[in-house]
Amino acid sequence: MTTLVNARLIDPETGTERLGGLRLEAGLIAEILPDGSEGIDCGGKCLAPGIIDIGVKIGEPGERHKESFRSAGRSAAAGGVTTMVTRPDTTPAIDSPELLDFFNRRAADIVPVNVLPMAALTKGRSGGEMTEIGFLKDAGAVAFTDGDRPVQNPKVLARALTYAADLGALVMAHPQEPTLSKGACATSGPLASLMGLPGVSPLAERIQFERDMALVEMTGARYHADQITTKAALPALARAKKAGLKVTAGVSAHHLTLNQLDIEGYRTFFKLKPPLRTEEDRLAVVGAVQSGLIDIICSMHTPQDEESKRLPFEEAASGAVGLETLLPACMQLVHGGHLSLPELFCALSLNPAKLLGLDAGRLAVGAPADLVLFDPNKPFVLNRADMHSKSKNTPYDLRRMEGVVLRTYVAGKQVFPLDG
Repeated sequence: MTTLVNARLIDPETGTERLGGLRLEAGLIAEILPDGSEGIDCGGKCLAPGIIDIGVKIGEPGERHKESFRSAGRSAAAGGVTTMVTRPDTTPAIDSPELLDFFNRRAADIVPVNVLPMAALTKGRSGGEMTEIGFLKDAGAVAFTDGDRPVQNPKVLARALTYAADLGALVMAHPQEPTLSKGACATSGPLASLMGLPGVSPLAERIQFERDMALVEMTGARYHADQITTKAALPALARAKKAGLKVTAGVSAHHLTLNQLDIEGYRTFFKLKPPLRTEEDRLAVVGAVQSGLIDIICSMHTPQDEESKRLPFEEAASGAVGLETLLPACMQLVHGGHLSLPELFCALSLNPAKLLGLDAGRLAVGAPADLVLFDPNKPFVLNRADMHSKSKNTPYDLRRMEGVVLRTYVAGKQVFPLDG
């Protein structure tokens, strides 16, 4: 049994924050304590539900040199992430029950946080033949996605959505029209032209999302857009929700806190997929998170080694690590007055839990004791060399940030720091 007291309790379910404490027992929250109770003193710092991060890339199998289960687990714990929802874009792709079983066994043996795997929607993520969705779901897949490869053939996607709807399975998609996006590494506009980089119109996101919504309407499937990053796509998202479609959307912390000007100087650590957008797009998407139109904030943790990033901008790999920087990056939205702490943890914890049917993401008796204790105001300068991830490809290197994770608990057990 563990008793945490003198904490600023951040409860996204009730939208409140107050001083108090929690008694943890048998891996669950056993009691909500009033202020003034005795136990482990949290020093008035914030105690919130652990982050549930949807869309984490782990390099096993096939790319262990970029990120292993061990390094990803340590990185997650250090970032206050208590559940990683992992992508199937491994080498080979996780598209069979046998590979999923290997993945689950490796995670259970090594990772100190919860790991919930997604499986590929089509075999080899090729967009041609759908996977055995029912068998994969029975084997533990919580959702189905081809990652950053949109399914081009609408007939294939319609068939997969129909099967997913019959099984109550969640499909996650990447709304970027693939023909328009092919070869692009920046958002089209004056900056991309000035830098001589191939660009993609923001409308590529809207075009693909509109197509997907027609298929969702036809099949009745549950659909989650991994990232909505443009102002142009927001009206379509609002219409889909108003029409009662089973649709949710996420966005990465990088797209909420950075814009296309950050790629000036051809800095490849800022090369993401989809590419960074205009400031107008960024502010529109921040507003969509604030209003609840966009449900979830994630890290889209994508480790890339130095060799794949230290290349000319067009040739460099896309993506950035984000497990350890997700919370401090999001604190920019809190300190900027865009979100309250309960609203932030609604997007980081409660809404992901609801999407996946988890009894987590809240501070309530009987809920899992997956928690993060953090100082929201403590400043620090991020040094990528100090990160736990094997890959160090963060766009926030040497940036002054605020928000430091002090302790992370999974099922009531402290997993960060390990010497505590």
